[in-house]
Amino acid sequence: MNDLAGYFTRSDGTYLCARWGRPIVPVVFGVDDATLSVFKGAIEAIVALAGHKMAETDGELGANLMVFFCRDWHELSDVPHLDRLVPELDALVARLQAAQANQYRIFRFDPDGAVKAAFVFLRMDQHLEAVPADTLALSQAVQTILLWSDTAFMDASPLAILDGAAVVRPVVAQVIRAAYDPVMPVVAHDPAHALRLAARVGKMQ
Repeated sequence: MNDLAGYFTRSDGTYLCARWGRPIVPVVFGVDDATLSVFKGAIEAIVALAGHKMAETDGELGANLMVFFCRDWHELSDVPHLDRLVPELDALVARLQAAQANQYRIFRFDPDGAVKAAFVFLRMDQHLEAVPADTLALSQAVQTILLWSDTAFMDASPLAILDGAAVVRPVVAQVIRAAYDPVMPVVAHDPAHALRLAARVGKMQ
């Protein structure tokens, strides 16, 4: 159980797991059609793994999973209307530049605590450019299907390589399926939630 709890225990010691409460509608900016197809395929695969749904449009937001590619963080400040979706965008850009980060994710939530939107920002530095598109896409899809801890994948990637191709590590896939079990809550703050996840993961093994 402790291993699973670690996926959702944040660096400040609090426990938080949240899943999407509405169908996912992805849109990807700043890539060619081939990369767009790879990303949408990865998202579809992870949504299917979770047993969740996708849709053509979100009634409130239009698209609710937005992925932005850039070469430099300051490019985000030039994206029309992005500051309406991401409050204090300029301050965020400054922080990302100072940290020399190459990726960042923001989640928004419905009143019941379920994920209603996610924004993924990827700066294509030499490290991300070295990652195959399908691997990068699958990694981002996994990291946005649930609200994981900020330290969940610091020590180990959610992916593994099998026969030269990136796949979701079995335990991570099982946790995703378990978290989307209809009897599980859409959001949990109690670490006992990890016990319920572990019970479901145990049945899958």
